[in-house]
Amino acid sequence: MTKSKKGSKLGRITRRTLLVGAVAVAGGAAFGIWQVRRPVDNPLAPESGATLNPYLIIDGDAITIITPRAEMGQGIHTTLAALVAEELDVDWAQVRHWHGPPSAAYYNGALMHGALPVADYAMKGWQIALAETLGAASKVLGLQVTGGSTSTVDAYERMRLAGAGAREALKAVAADRLGVEVAQLRTEAGQVLAPDGTKLPYGELAAEAATRPVPQPALRDPSQWRLLGRSLPRLDMVAKVTGTAEFGTDIKLPGLHCAALRLCPYPGGRVAGFNPDPALAVPGVAHVIDLEDGIGVVARNTWAAMQGAQALEVDWQRGDLPDSIEAMFDRIAEAFDDRRNSRMRNDGDPERAISDASEALELEYRAPFLHHATMEPMSATALLEEGHLTLWCGNQAPRLHQERAARAAGITPEEVTLHSTYMGGGFGRRAESDFTHYAAKLAAALPGTPIRLTYSREEDMAHGFLRPAAIARMRGAVADGRAVAFDAQVAASSVSHQAIARMTGRRMGGPDKGHVEGLFDQPYAIPNYRVRGYLADLDVPVGFWRAVGNSQNAFFHECFIDELAHAAGADPLAFRLAHMRDEHAPSAQVLEAVAEMSDWGNPPEGRAQGVAFCHSFGTPTAQVVELARENGSLRITRAWIACDPGRVLDPGIVRAQMESGLIYGLSAAVTGQITFADGMVEQRNFPDYDALRMDSVPEISVRILENNPHMGGVGEPGTPPAAPALANAVFALTGERVRTLPLSLQFDFRV
Repeated sequence: MTKSKKGSKLGRITRRTLLVGAVAVAGGAAFGIWQVRRPVDNPLAPESGATLNPYLIIDGDAITIITPRAEMGQGIHTTLAALVAEELDVDWAQVRHWHGPPSAAYYNGALMHGALPVADYAMKGWQIALAETLGAASKVLGLQVTGGSTSTVDAYERMRLAGAGAREALKAVAADRLGVEVAQLRTEAGQVLAPDGTKLPYGELAAEAATRPVPQPALRDPSQWRLLGRSLPRLDMVAKVTGTAEFGTDIKLPGLHCAALRLCPYPGGRVAGFNPDPALAVPGVAHVIDLEDGIGVVARNTWAAMQGAQALEVDWQRGDLPDSIEAMFDRIAEAFDDRRNSRMRNDGDPERAISDASEALELEYRAPFLHHATMEPMSATALLEEGHLTLWCGNQAPRLHQERAARAAGITPEEVTLHSTYMGGGFGRRAESDFTHYAAKLAAALPGTPIRLTYSREEDMAHGFLRPAAIARMRGAVADGRAVAFDAQVAASSVSHQAIARMTGRRMGGPDKGHVEGLFDQPYAIPNYRVRGYLADLDVPVGFWRAVGNSQNAFFHECFIDELAHAAGADPLAFRLAHMRDEHAPSAQVLEAVAEMSDWGNPPEGRAQGVAFCHSFGTPTAQVVELARENGSLRITRAWIACDPGRVLDPGIVRAQMESGLIYGLSAAVTGQITFADGMVEQRNFPDYDALRMDSVPEISVRILENNPHMGGVGEPGTPPAAPALANAVFALTGERVRTLPLSLQFDFRV
């Protein structure tokens, strides 16, 4: 079977080399905390069937660490590799890394941590233990997923155990060979060192270590760390800077053909009929293939395929969505009249508190549909040969992509080999498997021909799985300078219900916690506090967008908190602190830190500040945004971020993720919206869906605290506070409240 250079190397290594160390995720018994009743096979085991460590390959002098989460620019391969390397005692320069194959061995147990209907900050010890027990369900379900800012949280102990187990197994073999006690040996730079100065490289010990029972290692105290806790050179950086990093559209195979799509522009629609002749007349076009909900054009190169796709004459059968964005918002608003889906928080008696108050607010906020807008459009390369499908693509859920490709090709998942490449952005979009489905379908139609599928930017923009549009109806009351009531209702389509149905084929029922996250789970001590969620009956495809429900709900929550503060005659930051100090100390501490960083309340002349906070993915994050008016336009001049993810493994990566999350959130707040006209997405390319450019990104300062007793994520928490901090700064500068995003609908921003 033809494979890429990296793919064939991995296949060769896994068949002939020795895997050492062990964690019971691979079916052993030493570390039972990772077990459920059914063992999971090690996907890297040699053909002899030995069940060994799925995270480490020792091949002579080479140390290869399997980093089984999607690398989409967030640096996770570096952090995961460091977890193993720290305990294994190898130098950073010795480390190589590969993404793991599709396998239940790489399940993400932390995905289930958010399943309990309890705010992260308020979880008791028994609830945390229950969440960890629920994490074992991810193993049973084989959820090999990158998402929810969970990769480091999930791997923190498991991958350290992999390195520690390997280290102790190697030392045990060395002790037998040298006739000394294990306690007399130490390890350093990929070698076992004896008291007399003898050095035994790991590669010389690996074969025998792989046959030994699994040791039960103790993990090192953070005070002993050499790699973790500091900023390391990124493992993917050199390849990306030099252009040698492999993405889904970088695969070159003999006889390669390129493909493009013409998909139905109406969500839920299909092909009613088409004339392929104009496409076949384009030089280089070889095949036009009916895909039922679209058409694939296969050509000698990508440009010809895209030109052919545009030349097609197609009659479309429309879906039943409303024609316009206004009609869609009307449908969302109708959800408030239906039965609520959830009431995740219901403290006190908000109705009575609001009716009794002399100062009450009742306001409505709106957030638009948003596209992920990854810099790399969706892409995949596929080859069906002798009944076996080989696939290369960047993805966030290898097993789901493997299964979807198998269905498209009419084969079993065991007959699909998936190589997970780098990806030029994910943000939740590449958890979806539509591009894998189409690549596999085209490959099945042309067996023996490698097909490299690339979405055009226009097809990519028109066929996303969007962040849902949402409406929030907020009521509240203040008395004696404090909030006495907070009552929130939010209506939108359910991301969880839609996405889980697509991924599993089964519809999810019950309350949708993600629908109201960022509203019900914030650490404000308000005595009468209620949050209700309503699910809109609207079949616009929606999916997991960076920070998911927090992204729009933090805008609703923090803008309304700001309005309550002004109604109470209080400083907005002091008002937040007054309601937070006794509720959750780490949250109050990030607000105190960002106040100090920004010299809150003392902006330069002609500028104004806005503040916002959100506790998401286990990490409290506060932001202050500074805004100026220049030549009639608004310009974001500075921004400060304080966050507390608990134990920090790589401060450089944490800082970069906070900065990128802020920029992503500010871009969406200023210009981001997907609208519909005549039932179709109107935005087609970056001129229609803009982002902050380098010269309009503010100067950003980040402070990382480590007071949080539980490790949180960092990939998403920087996004939710951005929009409300900016909107609150707009009010501070102009005196005008913005309750509908994007802000560019009302103000001219320099972008």
